[in-house]
Amino acid sequence: MKPRLYAHPFSSYCQKVLVALYENDTPFEWRLLSHDNPQIVEEFSALWPLKRFPVLVDAGRTVIEASIIIEHLGLHHPGPVRLLPADARAALDVRTMDRFFDNYISTPQQKIVYDSLRPESERDARGVAEARAMLDTAYGWLDGIMAGREWAAGDDFSLADCGAAPSLFYADWTHRIAPSFPHVIAYRQRLLERPSFARAVNEARPYRPLFPLGAPDRD
Repeated sequence: MKPRLYAHPFSSYCQKVLVALYENDTPFEWRLLSHDNPQIVEEFSALWPLKRFPVLVDAGRTVIEASIIIEHLGLHHPGPVRLLPADARAALDVRTMDRFFDNYISTPQQKIVYDSLRPESERDARGVAEARAMLDTAYGWLDGIMAGREWAAGDDFSLADCGAAPSLFYADWTHRIAPSFPHVIAYRQRLLERPSFARAVNEARPYRPLFPLGAPDRD
């Protein structure tokens, strides 16, 4: 039986897993989370009461968290693209960069977006300013790292790039990557040109009007 993925195509963390699936052409059953599919939403809620997606169900096992799902896929559905190196030290470098994108790009980016959804009286201007400052600091650090690399952890596309792709995609919409960070801009473009991520981006295009800050007319 194919693994079942409970996800939404416009979600950055769902795209992270989709990139991994598409990299290896891994068969899976899509369980689209939508108000139009209440039965699927109910199934999802029963599987993971915290209701954070994506969630993968494979051979009776429920797997949560995008990075863990990708590692699970590598163990149980390996393909030609190895997203986590066999060498433990190299794998640690990949996991380090993966955590960087989740914690220091995706998290502050989402802070800004979620704040925009609040009523004006409940918004956190200081928190948003801190999130924007963190993004600028993260862009600057990453620019130095990417000056000598093609992909996040070196020469090979990896788990870290699966996370970097949607993180930088939406971060640039939310807090533009300045021209002073040319290596980050070039890396983001390479990610957009990667067929697996290009597919995820195209699948999410119909949902762009949902972006609270207004999706830019690019990418």
